[in-house]
Amino acid sequence: MTATDSVEFTARELDRHAPFYVAGHRGLVGSAIWRKLEAEGFDNLVGRTSSELDLKDRSAVFDFFRETKPTNVVLAAAKVGGILANSTYPVDFLSENMQIQVNVLDAALEAGVDRLLFLGSSCIYPKFAEQPIREDSLLTGHLEETNDAYAIAKIAGILQIQAVRRQYGKPWISAMPTNLYGPGDNFSPKGSHVLPALIRRYDEAAKSGAEVVTNWGTGTPRREFLHVDDMAAACLHLMEHYDGPAQVNVGTGTDVTIKEIAETIGQVVGFEGRTEWDTTKPDGTPQKLLDVSKLADAGWTSKIDLESGLRSTVEWYRTHVDSIRE
Repeated sequence: MTATDSVEFTARELDRHAPFYVAGHRGLVGSAIWRKLEAEGFDNLVGRTSSELDLKDRSAVFDFFRETKPTNVVLAAAKVGGILANSTYPVDFLSENMQIQVNVLDAALEAGVDRLLFLGSSCIYPKFAEQPIREDSLLTGHLEETNDAYAIAKIAGILQIQAVRRQYGKPWISAMPTNLYGPGDNFSPKGSHVLPALIRRYDEAAKSGAEVVTNWGTGTPRREFLHVDDMAAACLHLMEHYDGPAQVNVGTGTDVTIKEIAETIGQVVGFEGRTEWDTTKPDGTPQKLLDVSKLADAGWTSKIDLESGLRSTVEWYRTHVDSIRE
């Protein structure tokens, strides 16, 4: 492979029969992407569980790519968690995500992967970035301290995608989703993000007849939430229609306060008590709303409204409550 300054890409449907590797296909995002690809007629999907392939094992990852020779790749595998997990285990979040990304991207480059989508997180942007957050806000300010290690790992992934484009001319791209939720989420009390944590908390309170639910912080921060099935649809759309070095924000373009989302979840699960807020606990970033103009210009907007998305997610949670991870 020789270095080049140009990237050539023509918008087109991806080959439905070519090997397509979804890294992290059992996770929240990866499983949704897998479902979407199956529904769209992709019949040569490749996935490995963490027990089958440790993405932190560099030689194993290279052997896997040499064996499977995927044409398309979505890198959705990552170590993820909420504020508590990120602030408690920053070394784990930085080191493990860096290892996963570098191994997969290096192996994909050696294997000549044509089209690759790297998935990051909206936490890459500065804590006090101008709202809504544009893609060019990256690296313009300090990160939120509670998840800066994870954010740095994801920023490194974006830069590696850009470096591959510059040095090797590969039409690889990055997408940065807002807060995601939906079937397959992590509802663990210690490891979950805010929305699944609230669903579990309010559902358990409703079932037990509890009078009070206590949430962290003040409830005033504003957050944007995107259903994971929408995210999966956006990923396929971008792989077939978008190319460029800048990461693409993926979201709805609207946000709500944590208090508002808690009230909605309480109503959906049938909680009849009251909510209190533990203001001694951190709020995190005051607001995180993505500017999704670039995504809209690429021809895609979200379809699933928040309330209906929450109802389907609560239904999934209740169906799988006995088997979800702790």
